[in-house]
Amino acid sequence: MRFSKLVLQNWRNFLRVDVDLPSRVFLVGPNAAGKSNFLDALRFLRDVAEPRGGFQQAIEKRGGVSKIRSLHARRFPNVSVGIQAELDTGLWDYKIAFKQDKLRRPVVCKEQVYCDGNIILDRPDTQDKTDPGRLSQTHLEQVNSNEQFREVAEFFTQIRYLHLVPQLIREPDRSAGRERDPFGADFLEVLARMQKEQRRTFDSRLRKVNDALRAAVPQLKELRLERDEAGRPHLRIRYEHWRPAGGWQGEDQLSDGTLRLLGLLWSLLDGTGPLLLEEPELSLHEAVVRKLPGMMWRVVRKAGRQTIISSHSSELLSDDGICSEEVLLLDPTHEDTVVRTAASDDEINALVAEGLSIGEAVLPKVTPHGLQQLLFSFKE
Repeated sequence: MRFSKLVLQNWRNFLRVDVDLPSRVFLVGPNAAGKSNFLDALRFLRDVAEPRGGFQQAIEKRGGVSKIRSLHARRFPNVSVGIQAELDTGLWDYKIAFKQDKLRRPVVCKEQVYCDGNIILDRPDTQDKTDPGRLSQTHLEQVNSNEQFREVAEFFTQIRYLHLVPQLIREPDRSAGRERDPFGADFLEVLARMQKEQRRTFDSRLRKVNDALRAAVPQLKELRLERDEAGRPHLRIRYEHWRPAGGWQGEDQLSDGTLRLLGLLWSLLDGTGPLLLEEPELSLHEAVVRKLPGMMWRVVRKAGRQTIISSHSSELLSDDGICSEEVLLLDPTHEDTVVRTAASDDEINALVAEGLSIGEAVLPKVTPHGLQQLLFSFKE
């Protein structure tokens, strides 16, 4: 199960996007080009479909329609997100368009669902026109309304995103009460719940993570999850040194790289839905970064799990297995950000044919044009 196409209109940086999404996607572009906002369009669908979420909450979480709507938008006031997804029961299309009313409240302008080209849902319908208040919600989020396309809603809820911030792991009091936090605020609580409720699955995943960490982190021997006297979960990692039993450390003593690698490894094993990764190379040694595309491809091939990754890293994009069809270039212009595949660029294709890695061919294309002036900004 995976997304095969994403279509956006007036979504943040983008006036118009219409791109195919293969099983593994690399988003490449300069800072502020919209890589995070591209991923957020898919997270938005998940937030709408979540049982504890919904359309209104998803909009509020992003600061309202005015914060979502592209500043470049002129003629068309609506914001829309549309996808095509290959699911077990066929090829599904879902589209939602929305705006704010005179009281600045979010309202649905259009909601459509198709399966294999056959229309399943087309709103506004007669009831919506009779009772406009119904347009404050999507049918996607309502169990009594999404029966014919519930598979789509369930697919959206399986989207996973984790951009782990190590400081939130080290200081859990900062994030007390957060659930399903995209930055890992409740990461240890999530692990602890699985350890309690799905012990065999937890133990199996922990063994795989242990094996990978031992290969990447010098002297690391064992990773555990334990609770303290107050019932709070903590990581315990044993390092091998001159003492026969080694030494144990908690999450407050672990490096940013170790914590981020742990979160990344767990994310790859957690679930079967699309996995959204933002700059997974951060804090990691370049030798480890070079191995990440191969790890991700194994997940795609074995579990059929789609991965969509944003990155600036030449090491990450040096893998020979990455083809130009898997790379999306985000190119900011005066009007918006244009999204296109690397395969559509003849110069990139020629460079790859000559033996350059996809990273060597692509990254110069997305380097800021005025970068040479950066040093002069601090001249004496």
